[in-house]
Amino acid sequence: MTEVAKGKYFYGSVKVGERGQIVIPIEARKHFNINPGDQVLVFGHSKKGIAIAKASLLKKFAGKLLDIFGPEEIESNEKQL
Repeated sequence: MTEVAKGKYFYGSVKVGERGQIVIPIEARKHFNINPGDQVLVFGHSKKGIAIAKASLLKKFAGKLLDIFGPEEIESNEKQL
């Protein structure tokens, strides 16, 4: 693992298998606490590339975001739809 800028890392290269599978390097799995059976989300940007995020982290983020809005605002937005 190489830190290329503060908080930005390069973990090496991997080959894509015949079925489109890749292996996430062990250093990256340890760094981001990705374990067998964990679900990850794959995002893509046509110019910037692919990003992989642990699903549980985004679920926590979504929960916090919904807490900010609170139930009153969510209900009023639903009525507008």
